Amino acid sequence: MSKEMLNALDALEAEKGVSKEVVIEALEAALISAYKRHYGQAQNVEVEFDRKKGNIHVFAVKEVTEEVMDSQLEVSLKDAMLINPAYEIADKIRFEVTPKDFGRIAAQTAKQVILQRVREAERSIIYNEFSAYEKDIMQGVVERQDSRYIYVNLGKIEAVLSKQDQMANEFYQPHDRIKVYVSRVENTSKGPQVFVSRSHPDLLRRLFEQEVPEVYDGIVEIVSIAREAGDRSKIAVRSHDENIDPVGTCVGPKGQRVQALVNELKGENMDIVEWNEDPAVFIANALNPAEVSNVIFDKSNPKACTVVVPDYQLSLAIGKRGQNARLAAKLTGFKIDIKSESDMAAIYEQQNQEVQTEEFVEEELISEELAAVVEEDQVVAEDSVVEQVADEIIEE
Repeated sequence: MSKEMLNALDALEAEKGVSKEVVIEALEAALISAYKRHYGQAQNVEVEFDRKKGNIHVFAVKEVTEEVMDSQLEVSLKDAMLINPAYEIADKIRFEVTPKDFGRIAAQTAKQVILQRVREAERSIIYNEFSAYEKDIMQGVVERQDSRYIYVNLGKIEAVLSKQDQMANEFYQPHDRIKVYVSRVENTSKGPQVFVSRSHPDLLRRLFEQEVPEVYDGIVEIVSIAREAGDRSKIAVRSHDENIDPVGTCVGPKGQRVQALVNELKGENMDIVEWNEDPAVFIANALNPAEVSNVIFDKSNPKACTVVVPDYQLSLAIGKRGQNARLAAKLTGFKIDIKSESDMAAIYEQQNQEVQTEEFVEEELISEELAAVVEEDQVVAEDSVVEQVADEIIEE
């Protein structure tokens, strides 16, 4: 080993970003293993790498004892004091045992170990770099695809886009540039693995932060998102500044801001609604573009409600295949049952009839009970008269 080794380590650090100290530590550990393997030594060994000259020194470490039981691991106090009178029992003494041909043997043995440590260090650097992008968006290039994944090149690493994270209305071709949401980063035995998504609801959140400065600054807050990727989304927003309209801010002049997101997501429709503290108002807003006449909450279930809409608005409120109602329920967190005004009127009428029937039955029951009481009183009275007549006959 010489200064050429130091120059190689410096070049490795500059090109790969791998710390020279990490490589030297790996090298020292590998050389200890190489020495024990090639020279059949079981003693305690330390390897010291000269960071200035590039030389390597091997030291056998022995403990000072009163009586030597193992000469490879121990040295007598008498012999230790010949080296330095200050040595005491239990002190550690290093003896240099560097073989003449150790450099050649060590280089051959440690090569694979050093390469492995370098790969581990590179993986650690990549993992730390991309874990900082977790829950954020990045731009990548589609490389290839197989039956399980689409592989997206993010620069230093190839991320995977699974089928459930793809958008149904998109077809990916090699060399396509796409924005992806980094859903998670895992440090596996094969190296860092980055999972990305195009269907995650938070992809919308990050895209709005990029497109709308007020959202990025926190003036306008995205409270909740309900998304059916590639088809339609609903976004609830509110403003922390009373002078700023949250919906208008997100839509932008002539719809330019939201249109940029629609183009990025290949035509995915977006409904931006205003969040409100009043659940009834929020639910009515969430069912946009349908008009809502009334919102009735279920007393037995605080997270369920019935929404009444005009008859001609019923199909619009429910949406195609129930999509509008489904997204509104996800956005608000309420179980929503949509009824037309005529259906609700029929329900009220039926309820009134049931109440009237119950009242009529109760009145009939009361009448029957009264009649029974009267009849019983009459029987009692008649029995009293008969008894009185019988008494009079007996007296005569």
